[in-house]
Amino acid sequence: MKLIKLFFIAAGLTLTANTVNAQQKIGNVNTDDIFANLSEVKTVGATIEGLTKAKQTEIEKMITEYQTKLKAAQDKEGTMTEANKEAVTKELMAAHTELQGLAKKIEESRALAAKELSAKQNELFAPIQQKVKDAISAVAKERNLNYIFDTSSQDGNNLVYTDGSEDITAQVKTKLGASATTKAAPKSKK
Repeated sequence: MKLIKLFFIAAGLTLTANTVNAQQKIGNVNTDDIFANLSEVKTVGATIEGLTKAKQTEIEKMITEYQTKLKAAQDKEGTMTEANKEAVTKELMAAHTELQGLAKKIEESRALAAKELSAKQNELFAPIQQKVKDAISAVAKERNLNYIFDTSSQDGNNLVYTDGSEDITAQVKTKLGASATTKAAPKSKK
């Protein structure tokens, strides 16, 4: 009788261990690799690059204007004599004020350009990020995976011990129509 009880206890523990083990399937994905192979990302990159160049051109024009006015003020200062000292000093003070205004305008334009480019980049990348997230979820559900860790994260927050986990990067890229070749995931023990 004790032998039968012992058998049932052992069988129960084995089944419990197998059930717990079967419930926790873990996989990993390299989102950097996925994004690098999506044509949409390249298109967005080209758009952002074009906008960046346009903003740089605008700012360079302001810098050229600043340099031209600075040189004119320096040249004006060279013409100062005792007879025109008062008039030239007033002109130089006005030029100094104008140059300060231009310098402030340049800095504000740089800050605004950075903010606008960041907002545009976020706007353009959001649908792509959602598409990748949806594809990862779909592949994880297809493969009955409970957890997916992003191996491209360098801060360690998304990378757990990956040895033996299932890498679904190729399947996600295939689902998105990108090249299915993949880099090996870095191995890390946490």
